[in-house]
Amino acid sequence: MKVLFVGGTGIISSACSRVAVDAGIQLFHLRRGKTTSRPVPLAVKVLEGDIRNPASARAALGNLTFDVVVDFIAFTPEHIAQDIDLFRRRTGQFVFISSASAYQTPPQSLPVSESTPLDNPYWQYSRDKIACEEALLAAYRKDKFPFTVVRPSHTYDRTLFPCHGGYTVIHRMRQGKPVVVHGDGTSLWTLTHHEDFARAFVGLLGHSRAIGDFFHITSDEWLSWDQIHYLLAGAAKTEADIIHLPSEIIAKHDAEWGDSLLGDKTHSMIFDNSKVKRLVPGWQAQIPFSRGAAEIMAYYDGDPFRQVVDKAFDATMDKLVEVARRLE
Repeated sequence: MKVLFVGGTGIISSACSRVAVDAGIQLFHLRRGKTTSRPVPLAVKVLEGDIRNPASARAALGNLTFDVVVDFIAFTPEHIAQDIDLFRRRTGQFVFISSASAYQTPPQSLPVSESTPLDNPYWQYSRDKIACEEALLAAYRKDKFPFTVVRPSHTYDRTLFPCHGGYTVIHRMRQGKPVVVHGDGTSLWTLTHHEDFARAFVGLLGHSRAIGDFFHITSDEWLSWDQIHYLLAGAAKTEADIIHLPSEIIAKHDAEWGDSLLGDKTHSMIFDNSKVKRLVPGWQAQIPFSRGAAEIMAYYDGDPFRQVVDKAFDATMDKLVEVARRLE
Protein backbone atom coordinates (compact mmCIF):
# COMPACT_ATOMS: atom_id res chain seq x y z
CA MET A 1 0.00 0.00 0.00
CA LYS A 2 0.93 3.60 -0.61
CA VAL A 3 -0.02 5.67 2.44
CA LEU A 4 0.30 9.34 3.38
CA PHE A 5 0.42 10.52 6.98
CA VAL A 6 -0.30 14.21 7.53
CA GLY A 7 2.00 14.68 10.48
CA GLY A 8 3.92 11.60 11.54
CA THR A 9 6.16 12.52 14.45
CA GLY A 10 3.60 12.80 17.26
CA ILE A 11 3.03 10.35 20.09
CA ILE A 12 0.51 8.30 18.12
CA SER A 13 1.73 8.87 14.58
CA SER A 14 5.39 8.04 15.28
CA ALA A 15 4.47 4.54 16.45
CA CYS A 16 2.05 4.13 13.55
CA SER A 17 4.88 5.10 11.18
CA ARG A 18 7.18 2.39 12.52
CA VAL A 19 4.51 -0.31 12.43
CA ALA A 20 3.39 0.72 8.93
CA VAL A 21 6.92 0.53 7.51
CA ASP A 22 7.49 -2.82 9.21
CA ALA A 23 4.29 -4.05 7.53
CA GLY A 24 5.73 -3.21 4.10
CA ILE A 25 3.70 -0.06 3.52
CA GLN A 26 5.21 2.62 1.28
CA LEU A 27 4.86 5.54 3.68
CA PHE A 28 4.93 9.28 3.02
CA HIS A 29 4.81 12.09 5.56
CA LEU A 30 3.44 15.54 4.76
CA ARG A 31 4.81 17.99 7.29
CA ARG A 32 6.26 21.46 7.53
CA GLY A 33 9.82 20.39 8.22
CA LYS A 34 12.11 17.75 9.63
CA THR A 35 12.13 17.02 13.33
CA THR A 36 14.35 14.95 15.60
CA SER A 37 12.01 14.81 18.61
CA ARG A 38 10.71 11.41 17.56
CA PRO A 39 12.83 9.89 14.79
CA VAL A 40 10.92 8.10 12.04
CA PRO A 41 12.10 5.20 9.87
CA LEU A 42 14.53 6.06 7.09
CA ALA A 43 12.14 4.44 4.61
CA VAL A 44 9.60 7.25 5.11
CA LYS A 45 9.55 9.77 2.26
CA VAL A 46 9.05 13.29 3.64
CA LEU A 47 7.05 15.82 1.62
CA GLU A 48 7.63 19.31 3.00
CA GLY A 49 4.45 21.35 2.96
CA ASP A 50 1.87 22.95 5.24
CA ILE A 51 -1.46 21.09 5.23
CA ARG A 52 -3.21 24.28 6.41
CA ASN A 53 -1.85 26.24 3.45
CA PRO A 54 -3.61 24.75 0.37
CA ALA A 55 -1.04 26.09 -2.10
CA SER A 56 1.85 24.71 -0.02
CA ALA A 57 0.16 21.31 0.39
CA ARG A 58 -0.68 20.99 -3.31
CA ALA A 59 2.87 21.93 -4.30
CA ALA A 60 4.29 19.27 -1.94
CA LEU A 61 1.90 16.57 -3.19
CA GLY A 62 2.21 17.27 -6.89
CA ASN A 63 0.39 14.54 -8.81
CA LEU A 64 0.75 11.89 -6.11
CA THR A 65 -2.19 9.68 -5.20
CA PHE A 66 -2.49 7.26 -2.29
CA ASP A 67 -4.37 4.17 -1.19
CA VAL A 68 -4.82 5.79 2.23
CA VAL A 69 -4.41 9.28 3.67
CA VAL A 70 -4.38 9.80 7.45
CA ASP A 71 -4.66 13.27 9.00
CA PHE A 72 -3.30 13.21 12.54
CA ILE A 73 -3.52 16.98 12.99
CA ALA A 74 -7.08 17.94 12.00
CA PHE A 75 -8.99 19.55 14.86
CA THR A 76 -11.78 21.70 13.40
CA PRO A 77 -14.46 21.40 10.67
CA GLU A 78 -12.45 23.93 8.66
CA HIS A 79 -9.49 21.53 8.67
CA ILE A 80 -11.75 18.72 7.46
CA ALA A 81 -13.21 20.88 4.69
CA GLN A 82 -9.67 21.56 3.48
CA ASP A 83 -8.84 17.84 3.64
CA ILE A 84 -11.92 16.83 1.67
CA ASP A 85 -11.11 19.37 -1.04
CA LEU A 86 -7.45 18.34 -1.20
CA PHE A 87 -7.81 14.55 -1.07
CA ARG A 88 -11.17 13.95 -2.75
CA ARG A 89 -9.53 12.49 -5.86
CA ARG A 90 -6.22 11.45 -4.31
CA THR A 91 -7.13 8.55 -2.02
CA GLY A 92 -9.26 5.45 -1.63
CA GLN A 93 -9.52 5.93 2.15
CA PHE A 94 -9.24 9.03 4.32
CA VAL A 95 -8.66 8.39 8.04
CA PHE A 96 -9.49 11.09 10.57
CA ILE A 97 -8.00 10.89 14.05
CA SER A 98 -10.82 11.97 16.34
CA SER A 99 -10.97 11.50 20.13
CA ALA A 100 -12.74 9.22 22.58
CA SER A 101 -13.43 12.37 24.60
CA ALA A 102 -16.18 13.03 22.03
CA TYR A 103 -18.31 10.31 23.62
CA GLN A 104 -21.17 11.18 25.94
CA THR A 105 -19.69 12.77 29.07
CA PRO A 106 -20.44 11.41 31.59
CA PRO A 107 -21.42 8.16 29.86
CA GLN A 108 -24.80 6.70 30.77
CA SER A 109 -23.39 3.18 30.70
CA LEU A 110 -20.07 1.36 30.60
CA PRO A 111 -18.14 0.06 28.81
CA VAL A 112 -18.29 2.65 26.05
CA SER A 113 -18.82 1.27 22.54
CA GLU A 114 -18.89 2.96 19.15
CA SER A 115 -22.69 3.18 19.46
CA THR A 116 -22.38 5.41 22.55
CA PRO A 117 -23.71 8.88 21.65
CA LEU A 118 -21.28 11.72 20.97
CA ASP A 119 -21.96 14.53 23.42
CA ASN A 120 -19.41 16.47 25.46
CA PRO A 121 -20.83 19.75 26.77
CA TYR A 122 -17.72 20.51 28.84
CA TRP A 123 -14.79 20.64 26.41
CA GLN A 124 -14.55 22.65 23.18
CA TYR A 125 -11.81 20.36 21.85
CA SER A 126 -14.23 17.43 21.97
CA ARG A 127 -17.10 19.37 20.41
CA ASP A 128 -14.81 20.36 17.53
CA LYS A 129 -13.90 16.70 16.98
CA ILE A 130 -17.61 15.82 16.89
CA ALA A 131 -18.20 18.53 14.29
CA CYS A 132 -15.34 17.09 12.20
CA GLU A 133 -16.93 13.65 12.29
CA GLU A 134 -20.29 15.09 11.26
CA ALA A 135 -18.68 16.87 8.31
CA LEU A 136 -17.08 13.64 7.12
CA LEU A 137 -20.33 11.71 7.46
CA ALA A 138 -22.12 14.40 5.42
CA ALA A 139 -19.46 14.15 2.70
CA TYR A 140 -19.84 10.37 2.65
CA ARG A 141 -23.61 10.59 2.30
CA LYS A 142 -23.40 13.24 -0.42
CA ASP A 143 -20.39 12.14 -2.48
CA LYS A 144 -19.28 8.82 -0.93
CA PHE A 145 -16.10 10.45 0.38
CA PRO A 146 -14.31 7.33 1.74
CA PHE A 147 -13.69 8.26 5.35
CA THR A 148 -12.80 6.20 8.41
CA VAL A 149 -12.87 7.72 11.91
CA VAL A 150 -10.54 6.44 14.63
CA ARG A 151 -11.01 7.63 18.22
CA PRO A 152 -7.96 7.24 20.46
CA SER A 153 -8.42 7.60 24.18
CA HIS A 154 -5.51 8.50 26.47
CA THR A 155 -2.57 7.23 24.39
CA TYR A 156 0.97 7.76 25.67
CA ASP A 157 4.61 7.03 24.97
CA ARG A 158 7.70 7.29 27.15
CA THR A 159 7.71 11.09 26.88
CA LEU A 160 4.20 11.64 28.28
CA PHE A 161 3.10 11.51 31.90
CA PRO A 162 -0.63 10.72 32.14
CA CYS A 163 -1.15 13.16 35.02
CA HIS A 164 -1.48 16.90 34.58
CA GLY A 165 1.76 18.67 35.47
CA GLY A 166 4.06 16.05 33.99
CA TYR A 167 7.43 15.59 35.66
CA THR A 168 6.50 18.17 38.32
CA VAL A 169 4.26 15.55 39.92
CA ILE A 170 7.19 13.12 40.21
CA HIS A 171 9.40 15.89 41.56
CA ARG A 172 6.87 16.54 44.32
CA MET A 173 6.69 12.84 45.17
CA ARG A 174 10.45 12.63 45.44
CA GLN A 175 10.48 15.67 47.71
CA GLY A 176 7.89 14.04 49.95
CA LYS A 177 5.26 16.65 49.05
CA PRO A 178 1.59 15.69 48.57
CA VAL A 179 0.10 15.43 45.09
CA VAL A 180 -3.51 16.22 44.27
CA VAL A 181 -5.74 13.64 42.57
CA HIS A 182 -9.21 14.62 41.45
CA GLY A 183 -12.36 13.23 43.07
CA ASP A 184 -11.77 10.37 45.47
CA GLY A 185 -9.18 8.73 43.20
CA THR A 186 -11.37 5.73 42.35
CA SER A 187 -12.75 6.72 38.94
CA LEU A 188 -11.51 4.27 36.30
CA TRP A 189 -9.34 5.31 33.38
CA THR A 190 -7.84 3.66 30.30
CA LEU A 191 -4.23 4.29 29.30
CA THR A 192 -3.06 2.93 25.96
CA HIS A 193 0.58 2.50 24.95
CA HIS A 194 1.18 3.98 21.49
CA GLU A 195 2.74 0.75 20.21
CA ASP A 196 -0.45 -1.16 21.08
CA PHE A 197 -2.56 1.49 19.37
CA ALA A 198 -0.40 1.41 16.25
CA ARG A 199 -0.71 -2.33 15.70
CA ALA A 200 -4.50 -2.14 15.57
CA PHE A 201 -4.53 1.10 13.62
CA VAL A 202 -2.35 -0.15 10.78
CA GLY A 203 -4.69 -3.13 10.47
CA LEU A 204 -7.50 -0.73 9.50
CA LEU A 205 -5.54 0.92 6.68
CA GLY A 206 -6.84 -0.17 3.30
CA HIS A 207 -9.57 -2.27 4.91
CA SER A 208 -12.75 -2.02 2.82
CA ARG A 209 -14.99 -2.73 5.81
CA ALA A 210 -13.58 0.30 7.63
CA ILE A 211 -14.89 2.74 5.02
CA GLY A 212 -17.72 4.93 6.32
CA ASP A 213 -17.30 3.60 9.85
CA PHE A 214 -16.07 4.60 13.30
CA PHE A 215 -13.66 2.81 15.67
CA HIS A 216 -11.93 3.41 18.95
CA ILE A 217 -8.66 1.71 19.85
CA THR A 218 -7.74 1.43 23.54
CA SER A 219 -6.23 -0.90 26.06
CA ASP A 220 -8.44 -3.32 27.98
CA GLU A 221 -6.62 -2.49 31.24
CA TRP A 222 -8.67 -0.31 33.62
CA LEU A 223 -6.94 1.60 36.40
CA SER A 224 -8.12 4.06 39.03
CA TRP A 225 -6.35 7.42 39.16
CA ASP A 226 -4.91 6.50 42.54
CA GLN A 227 -3.47 3.32 41.01
CA ILE A 228 -1.96 5.33 38.15
CA HIS A 229 -0.17 7.61 40.60
CA TYR A 230 1.02 4.69 42.74
CA LEU A 231 2.43 2.94 39.65
CA LEU A 232 4.29 6.11 38.67
CA ALA A 233 5.64 6.46 42.20
CA GLY A 234 6.83 2.86 42.17
CA ALA A 235 8.59 3.36 38.84
CA ALA A 236 10.21 6.50 40.26
CA LYS A 237 11.34 4.53 43.35
CA THR A 238 9.45 6.83 45.68
CA GLU A 239 6.06 7.02 47.38
CA ALA A 240 2.89 8.94 46.56
CA ASP A 241 1.21 11.00 49.28
CA ILE A 242 -2.17 11.57 47.64
CA ILE A 243 -4.61 14.32 48.55
CA HIS A 244 -8.08 14.22 46.98
CA LEU A 245 -10.03 17.26 45.82
CA PRO A 246 -13.21 17.63 43.71
CA SER A 247 -12.60 18.46 40.05
CA GLU A 248 -14.83 21.53 40.30
CA ILE A 249 -12.54 23.03 42.94
CA ILE A 250 -9.42 22.22 40.93
CA ALA A 251 -11.00 23.96 37.93
CA LYS A 252 -11.42 27.19 39.92
CA HIS A 253 -7.66 27.36 40.52
CA ASP A 254 -6.37 25.92 37.22
CA ALA A 255 -8.68 26.38 34.22
CA GLU A 256 -6.61 24.24 31.84
CA TRP A 257 -6.45 21.33 34.27
CA GLY A 258 -10.11 21.82 35.10
CA ASP A 259 -11.17 21.65 31.44
CA SER A 260 -9.33 18.37 30.97
CA LEU A 261 -10.94 16.96 34.12
CA LEU A 262 -14.54 18.11 33.70
CA GLY A 263 -14.49 17.42 29.97
CA ASP A 264 -12.79 14.04 30.20
CA LYS A 265 -10.91 12.57 33.14
CA THR A 266 -13.34 13.10 36.00
CA HIS A 267 -15.63 10.36 34.75
CA SER A 268 -14.83 6.66 34.52
CA MET A 269 -14.13 5.73 30.89
CA ILE A 270 -13.61 2.12 29.92
CA PHE A 271 -14.09 0.74 26.44
CA ASP A 272 -15.41 -2.24 24.52
CA ASN A 273 -12.83 -2.92 21.78
CA SER A 274 -14.68 -5.81 20.13
CA LYS A 275 -15.43 -3.82 16.96
CA VAL A 276 -11.81 -3.13 16.02
CA LYS A 277 -10.87 -6.67 17.04
CA ARG A 278 -13.34 -8.05 14.48
CA LEU A 279 -11.54 -6.19 11.68
CA VAL A 280 -8.01 -6.78 12.99
CA PRO A 281 -8.07 -10.45 14.08
CA GLY A 282 -5.61 -11.36 16.79
CA TRP A 283 -5.00 -7.80 17.95
CA GLN A 284 -4.81 -7.34 21.69
CA ALA A 285 -3.25 -4.55 23.73
CA GLN A 286 -0.23 -6.15 25.38
CA ILE A 287 1.60 -3.42 27.31
CA PRO A 288 0.32 -2.78 30.86
CA PHE A 289 0.85 0.63 32.40
CA SER A 290 3.25 -0.87 34.96
CA ARG A 291 5.65 -1.36 32.05
CA GLY A 292 4.71 1.97 30.52
CA ALA A 293 5.43 3.79 33.79
CA ALA A 294 8.86 2.17 33.90
CA GLU A 295 9.54 3.34 30.32
CA ILE A 296 8.50 6.89 31.21
CA MET A 297 10.74 7.08 34.26
CA ALA A 298 13.69 5.54 32.42
CA TYR A 299 13.33 8.25 29.78
CA TYR A 300 13.19 11.13 32.27
CA ASP A 301 15.84 9.75 34.59
CA GLY A 302 18.08 9.15 31.59
CA ASP A 303 18.64 12.88 31.02
CA PRO A 304 18.45 15.58 33.73
CA PHE A 305 17.48 18.17 31.08
CA ARG A 306 14.15 16.38 30.67
CA GLN A 307 13.34 16.82 34.35
CA VAL A 308 11.67 20.19 33.99
CA VAL A 309 9.77 21.44 37.03
CA ASP A 310 6.90 23.83 36.33
CA LYS A 311 7.20 26.24 39.24
CA ALA A 312 3.81 27.82 38.57
CA PHE A 313 2.06 24.44 38.56
CA ASP A 314 4.00 23.38 41.66
CA ALA A 315 2.75 26.49 43.45
CA THR A 316 -0.81 25.82 42.27
CA MET A 317 -0.65 22.32 43.66
CA ASP A 318 0.65 23.68 46.99
CA LYS A 319 -2.39 25.96 47.08
CA LEU A 320 -4.74 23.08 46.24
CA VAL A 321 -3.25 20.97 49.01
CA GLU A 322 -4.00 23.81 51.45
CA VAL A 323 -7.57 24.01 50.14
CA ALA A 324 -8.05 20.26 50.56
CA ARG A 325 -6.74 20.31 54.11
CA ARG A 326 -9.11 23.13 55.06
CA LEU A 327 -11.99 21.01 53.76
CA GLU A 328 -11.04 17.97 55.82
